[in-house]
Amino acid sequence: MKFPALFFLLILTCMYMSLAQGSYGNCCLGYIKGMKASARRNIESYRMQQTDGDCNIRAVVFRMKRKPSHKTQRTRCANPNDRWVQDLIQEFNNRVQN
Repeated sequence: MKFPALFFLLILTCMYMSLAQGSYGNCCLGYIKGMKASARRNIESYRMQQTDGDCNIRAVVFRMKRKPSHKTQRTRCANPNDRWVQDLIQEFNNRVQN
């Protein structure tokens, strides 16, 4: 009788862990330190991630142009307090306006 109960508890724990990990699907968990000039030209858009809901850090999420060989959209997360990130946002906004 103890083995089925233990097995059931193990299954429930695994299901809970998989659901908990799924909540961070659209959240940045860390920052990049810099971005190459070639990558900077491939920025398609950006958004600000706030620390509300499931996300634990503030971040600028840069969405990159998708290459035909990739199936998913690529993103890069950067610290909004870094000067190079602020400059990159300004550069992107100027490029989009012109």
